Amino acid sequence: MDDFRSLSPAVWRASTVLFDNIADFTSRKERVFDGYTYGVTGTPTTRALEERIAQLEGARFCVIAPSGQAALCQVGLALLSAGDHVLIADSAYGPLRTFARDYLQRFGVQCETYDPSAGAEIAQRIRPQTKLIFMESPGSLTMEMQDIPAIVQAAKAAGVLTVLDNSWASPLGFQGVVAGVDIVVEAASKWFGGHSDLLLGSIATDSRALYEKFRTAQSVLGQAVSPDDCFLALRGLDTFALRYTHQCASALAVAERLARHASVAGVLFPPRPGDRGHARWAASFQGGGSVLSFVPAFQSSAQVHRFFDALKAFQIGASWGGVHSLAAYYPETEQARRNHCQITGGIVRLAIGLEPVEQLAADIEQALGLATLAA
Repeated sequence: MDDFRSLSPAVWRASTVLFDNIADFTSRKERVFDGYTYGVTGTPTTRALEERIAQLEGARFCVIAPSGQAALCQVGLALLSAGDHVLIADSAYGPLRTFARDYLQRFGVQCETYDPSAGAEIAQRIRPQTKLIFMESPGSLTMEMQDIPAIVQAAKAAGVLTVLDNSWASPLGFQGVVAGVDIVVEAASKWFGGHSDLLLGSIATDSRALYEKFRTAQSVLGQAVSPDDCFLALRGLDTFALRYTHQCASALAVAERLARHASVAGVLFPPRPGDRGHARWAASFQGGGSVLSFVPAFQSSAQVHRFFDALKAFQIGASWGGVHSLAAYYPETEQARRNHCQITGGIVRLAIGLEPVEQLAADIEQALGLATLAA
């Protein structure tokens, strides 16, 4: 086997890890951070993916989790204690805010949301008990841009750790660790996997101390990841840059078409010049994104249903980063539940895939036309 080589990475499956002697076995926990102790904390397949993601992020360390949400929860459980205070962007991923409200607060952690367009003024919300600031920029659905450099500066001055959900931009669009963010989380199910067939998350950091906390939490919480899923992510990373370039360009073209459509009240996509968050995006980000939102000028739920029924190139579903284009709808009641949301209407979110951009733009336009026909 020593002379065998392949372009495809090996898939090492294991629950039990074997040791050469009993001394190695009894001291196995000393190697949990730099070796192999049990299947929960990974095999060589896991480590290969972690090393590759760390390199993409410009980070020293990476820990894989079963999903992006699992990664976010693992950060909170590893670092927060009763009496701590945490700030969470009001536009952050909904399940993260639910985890904070229904779980962290029950465990005695004080959770507070903040305006997702915040910058240096976040310093006014930092308390002596504040331990973490969870950022997501652009924000889920409503695409608000935070001033990440300003928030990072304010947090460092106060000794507060920052966490960034970077799933929208990916490390090709923004390297948070390089920009000074302490912890960067990715929903690797999306861009890294690229084919809508796996669930995976990652936690990247430059801090050895934080890395050890996350690896320990992975072990204690049983956050095992299938090596087969790691293989799929490794394979997806081989085409990541190509997919990213094409899909970002297509998303910008679709956004421009939507911005000129009479049945669209507003387009939410920071890479588009003229967007409310474009200046902040351009100051720190590059490349673009494949997810955009728009506010349709629909007058009834019947028009919403006609629009989605008319779509041909777009499938109805969540997530993004895959090769197939998706569309989803978030009614105005979802925006109304937030504390800092300037969007009052329903939102259509589009995830742009690899289909020809003209096909996608034409599909949206014909569906808008059919939706707004007189009933």
